[in-house]
Amino acid sequence: MSNRANKLLIGNWKLNPTTFKEAKNLSQKVIKGAATLRNVEVVICPPTLYLQSLRSSYRGRKVSFGAQSFYPQSVGAHTGELSPTQLVDSKISHVIIGHSERRHLYGETDGQINAKIKTALTKNLRVIFCIGEQLEEREAGNTESVLKTQITNGLKDIKPSTHIVIAYEPVWAIGTGKTATPEMAQETHAYVRSVLKEIGFDADSTSILYGGSVKPDNVEGLLKCKDIDGGLVGGASLKAKDFLALCYAANNA
Repeated sequence: MSNRANKLLIGNWKLNPTTFKEAKNLSQKVIKGAATLRNVEVVICPPTLYLQSLRSSYRGRKVSFGAQSFYPQSVGAHTGELSPTQLVDSKISHVIIGHSERRHLYGETDGQINAKIKTALTKNLRVIFCIGEQLEEREAGNTESVLKTQITNGLKDIKPSTHIVIAYEPVWAIGTGKTATPEMAQETHAYVRSVLKEIGFDADSTSILYGGSVKPDNVEGLLKCKDIDGGLVGGASLKAKDFLALCYAANNA
C-alpha cells in the first residue's frame, strides 16, 4: 500500500446496494475483472451488514475489503457501532477514516478522527485518511489552510506509517458530477505532500488518492498527474463495468 509504483483504487459503496444479492453480484464481477491486474491494488468497502459475508466468501488476494467507518474501542456499551477488533477478526484489512460525510453529516471532529487513526494502527489496519474542503472554503481561498488543519490534527502524535494512505476529496465534487481539473487536483496533491513532509512523514512514498466524481471519462487525465496515486471512488464503484474501467486505466497509467 505504501508502494507508489502501484496505483490504488478503492470503491466506497456507501449505503448501496439495497440487497445482499446485488452486493454479492457486484463484488463477484469486480473480483473476476481484477484477476488480470498487475499494477493496481483494489479495495472494496461495502455496507457493514454485507462486509463479513463478502470477505469470507473470497479466497483470493487481488481484492481487499475495507470498512467505511468504525468506533475506536474494542468492546463496551456502544450501541450500533463496529469495533476494530471485530474488523480484524473478520479479516478486514482497510478502514476509511475522516470521510466528508462522517465529518459533515455525523459531526466527526479532527480529534475523533485522530483517535480512530491511532486505534486502527494499533490493530494493524490500513487507514484511508480522508481530507477535503467545501465549496465555500475553496471559493474563499482557504483550501490549503483547511487541508493543513485536517492533516496536522488528524495525524497529531502519530508516527509515520506505511499503513496510512491519504484521500483528498474536494467536498464540492462528491456526488455532484463536478470534478477538479487535473491541474487543480495535481496542485492540491502536491500541497498535501508538502504538508506531510513538514510533519515528518515520508511524503515521497505515501500514496495520495483523488476522490470526487471519478469516472472512466476523466480518470486518465487525473492519473497522469505525478502526485495522484489512485482514487477513492463512490458512484462509479457501484457499476462493475465502470469501476473496472477505472482499474484498467490505472493499470496502464
